[in-house]
Amino acid sequence: MNTESTATFETIESAQEYLGLLAEALSESQGAIEEDIRVQKASSSPRRLDALKLVSYNLQKLKCHMMRSQRILNDLRTLRRLLHRGKPLIAA
Repeated sequence: MNTESTATFETIESAQEYLGLLAEALSESQGAIEEDIRVQKASSSPRRLDALKLVSYNLQKLKCHMMRSQRILNDLRTLRRLLHRGKPLIAA
C-alpha cells in the first residue's frame, strides 16, 4: 500500500481540508455545467441538454453529501476535544 495515500487522512483536520478542496472543485464544475446548459438551450439538441441537466443534478447531490460529511467531521472534532479534556459529555 502506498504510504502517501495512507498518511493523507491521519487527522480530522486533513480530511476537512480535503473535503473543502473537493467542495471548491464541485462548485467550479457546477458553474461550468450551468453555463453549458444556458448555451445548450439555444441549440437544438434536447438529448445533450438532458444529459447536462443530469450532470448538474448529480453534482448537486454530491455537493449535499460533501456538506453532510463536513458536518460529521466537525462533530467528530468537537467530540474529540471534549474527550481529551476529560469533561463528561452529559451534564448530571
